[in-house]
Amino acid sequence: MRKAGRVILIVVASALGLAIVAVIVYLALPTDTWQRITDVAGPQHPAERYATAAPVTAAATPTGPGIAGLADPTWLADTATATGIPRRALAAYAGAALNIAQANPRCGIGWNTLAGVGEIESRHGTIFGGSITANGDAVPAIFGVSLDGVGTAHVPDSDGGAIDGDAEGDRAVGPMQLIPEAWRNWHVDGGADGVESPQNIDDATLAAAHYLCRAGGDLSTESGWRAAVLAYNGSEQYLADVIRYSVGYARDSR
Repeated sequence: MRKAGRVILIVVASALGLAIVAVIVYLALPTDTWQRITDVAGPQHPAERYATAAPVTAAATPTGPGIAGLADPTWLADTATATGIPRRALAAYAGAALNIAQANPRCGIGWNTLAGVGEIESRHGTIFGGSITANGDAVPAIFGVSLDGVGTAHVPDSDGGAIDGDAEGDRAVGPMQLIPEAWRNWHVDGGADGVESPQNIDDATLAAAHYLCRAGGDLSTESGWRAAVLAYNGSEQYLADVIRYSVGYARDSR
């Protein structure tokens, strides 16, 4: 298991430590700046307002452990304490990075990049005072604001409410805030429990990792890493926030 811990650190170095943009921004900031960055504003309405959409059920029978069991337990405990990331969320980020390292090694995504995204999107599943259960589900279910073009991107309804619980307009869903189209394209059973749900942090994180790898190609390069994050959210402020959190998490985990 210690070998897995070393693999995680290698992935960190390749995915973000070598990304020139992250290093430049980090070195230009006071050492405590990333800790003082406030989260981007979350949804303004309580999550309970929206109906819980049914998850997509996987057809395949689970064949192995979920991604949350891939990381070294000692590394998880130490890193959760050092970074403040809830251990269950961290297990999903690290497990997804290890899974991608085996399935798509040229991507080079790191757990800390996924953690940076997860922090901004849902505070690691704790937005609205929620939490992540032992099996990885976000409770209560997380739904973003309607993407109606008023202060947001305009994304017309594409799922009739089947994924986001809203038949009038699309909303990002789950701890990684995937829009219905992204979930339909990248849905995966990261928890190996026979169910695929965007409200499950294992499923959502692995789906997000696949999306980022496709968008950026080689995330160990500056251009690849920037392209991936901007494809997730085309805002320069979003990019800057992901850089700050990702670099801060990598630094504190050493």
